[in-house]
Amino acid sequence: MNKRYSRKQDKSSITFRFLCLLIAITFTACTSYLKDPQEIIDKTTKAAGGDLYLNSIIEFDVRDKHYIAKRHDGIFSIEQIFKDSLGSIRDVVSNKGHMREINGMMEVLSDSASAAHIRSINSIANFAMLPVGLTDPDAGKKYLGDTMIENEIFYKVEITRTKGNSDSHEVSQYWINRKDFSIGYLAYSSFRNNDGSLLFCKAINHRKINGIQFHDYLTYKSKDPAIKIEELELLFSKGELEELGKIEFQNIVVQ
Repeated sequence: MNKRYSRKQDKSSITFRFLCLLIAITFTACTSYLKDPQEIIDKTTKAAGGDLYLNSIIEFDVRDKHYIAKRHDGIFSIEQIFKDSLGSIRDVVSNKGHMREINGMMEVLSDSASAAHIRSINSIANFAMLPVGLTDPDAGKKYLGDTMIENEIFYKVEITRTKGNSDSHEVSQYWINRKDFSIGYLAYSSFRNNDGSLLFCKAINHRKINGIQFHDYLTYKSKDPAIKIEELELLFSKGELEELGKIEFQNIVVQ
């Protein structure tokens, strides 16, 4: 009787261990199968609004400046409108380049000045409408594995852009929530003409307006100028980054 019971117990134990192993394998397969950075980005873009971005007019304010971003059948334009000591300024960045008006009159700018305005306006627009800009087919994309920050698990993707020559390049990293494909954090490193900058951001105030996802951001920097982008996640988790401020997108209108 005891032997029979022992054999049954052994079989039950083996069956239980087998089921546990099967569940573990299934869980691992289901939670870690996304390793293609383009697939992760595509799912992130879809979750944020997808095709709604392609034909849209999005208006928002950042500090004292008003922005109007228009997309229609591959044609885009981004307007930046504000006032300063010169009067009313209107910048427009589009497929055709950049133009500036001051008090309604066209202003002729040097190529370097126009390039600086394009970079500045695009950086704000890209922040406002992430993850749309991540779909750039010319950018290098790399899956960096899964990681946990503040008790949430994220896909980590790196995007590299080189513009013009090897002296001008940007590297950005994105932490994408595995549950809902929202952007949780990002890190940005740029190097241009021997001048570099490094920034870490936490996405906050997630909300959808007419089907399109928006976030605000808390921004951080390292106190050590020699820190590399790969080290920012650990420094943030240890509370060793210095908080700079907040980027808020206000009065958002989506048409």
